[in-house]
Amino acid sequence: MKILEFHQASFGYNKVPVLRNLSLTVHPGEVLAVVGPNGVGKSTLVKAASGIIPLFNGKITINDQDIGQMTDAERARYISVVPQATHLPGAFSALDVVLMGRTPYLGWLEPENERDRLIALQAMERTHTIDLADRPVGELSGGEQQCVLIARALAQAAPVMLLDEPTAHLDLRHQDNVLKLVRELAIENNLTVLITLHDLNLVSYFSDRVALLSNGKLKKIGLPDEVLNPDDLAQVYGIHIRVVPHPFHGKPLVLANG
Repeated sequence: MKILEFHQASFGYNKVPVLRNLSLTVHPGEVLAVVGPNGVGKSTLVKAASGIIPLFNGKITINDQDIGQMTDAERARYISVVPQATHLPGAFSALDVVLMGRTPYLGWLEPENERDRLIALQAMERTHTIDLADRPVGELSGGEQQCVLIARALAQAAPVMLLDEPTAHLDLRHQDNVLKLVRELAIENNLTVLITLHDLNLVSYFSDRVALLSNGKLKKIGLPDEVLNPDDLAQVYGIHIRVVPHPFHGKPLVLANG
């Protein structure tokens, strides 16, 4: 079981903090959704959690191990990252991309072995992408590419998965497919999942807890019912918001109210 924790962490760019004194915990088997307006620092948070950008103060740990003290290879064995599917090498096959998830376990210029290939194929089976294995990723739809990236992360066998806006530019069907898959993997593989999303209604339905960011800080964290309320959302997004129970599943339905 691997717990991801932010301890009074501040981070940003060029000595200017984007988020300050952030403290939160993500548990195994849980999907924590990070929300907030454009530019609030959601993607920056993912970069900090993956070790791409350094912290100004505080620390980020996985089971009390400071990720800032890990090598790149060590971090990659603990943390996988699923970006938006916008810059995939079009000539690579889907299987080639998924096999990239095995890189943290290989030596310098060491090729994948049969075990790596088996793990990659199993990840593609689990993510329903096995039929795409031999196709160039440049020929795949956005939703298919996103599932291939999730398969790559699964092949990485890391206990913590970070996803940065994985449903951006996807249609409704692919949004639903991708987020259902993430939920299932979190439960079945006991993954610790942190995901950034724009759509608050997707957040309401698919997340276990929600972290709401505003003005460089964590404004609130809790269950969707606790965080997705009209008062807090109106303050953060600067518009009138209505929240009603969804007519089918009863979870919060967020509506812009003019």
